[in-house]
Amino acid sequence: MDDVKVREILFPTDYSDVSANAGRTAAQLASHFGARLHVVHVVPPVTDPGPADALPAAVAALGSGVDVVSAVLNGPPARAIVSYARRHAVDLIVMGTHGRTGVSRAVLGSVAEAVVRRASCRVLTVPDGIRVDVPTVGAQPRLRRIGKATVNVVPRPTTERTSIVPPWSRTIP
Repeated sequence: MDDVKVREILFPTDYSDVSANAGRTAAQLASHFGARLHVVHVVPPVTDPGPADALPAAVAALGSGVDVVSAVLNGPPARAIVSYARRHAVDLIVMGTHGRTGVSRAVLGSVAEAVVRRASCRVLTVPDGIRVDVPTVGAQPRLRRIGKATVNVVPRPTTERTSIVPPWSRTIP
C-alpha cells in the first residue's frame, strides 16, 4: 500500500459546537501532516449568510501555526463541499456530524452522509460528543472511551505537538 499523503485538508463549518470540535481535529491533523487547512462555510439557497465576522472568528478559534485558507460558498451544502474539494485537490475532508437519527434525519438530511457518498477523497466525520484530551510530551499513550467511540491519544515524541491516532490509521506514517 502506498503511503498516505495529506497536503490539503478541508474543514466545512456551520459554526456549531459540533463543527468547532471537528475544526480542532482538522487543525491538529493539518499541523501533524504539515497540510494546508481550507475552512469553508456554505450558505444554502434562500438562506441568510449569517454574520460577516463568523468565518474569521471560526478560523481564529483554530489557533495559529497552520496555513489556513477560508471561503464562503453558496449552494446546496454537500454539493458545494464536494465541488470545492475537487477543485482544490483536497486529500481529506474533516467535518462534524450531529448524529441525528429517525425523523429528524429524514426531514433535515445529513450533509456529512451526502459528502461521504459523493467525495472522491477521504472523509473523517467527528461525531457530537467526541472530545480529545491532548496530553503533554512524555505522557503515556492512552485510550479514552467516549460514548461508542474510542480515541487513541498518542504524544509525538520529538515535539510538543501531539498526534491523534485512531486504531484504523496504523498505515498513516
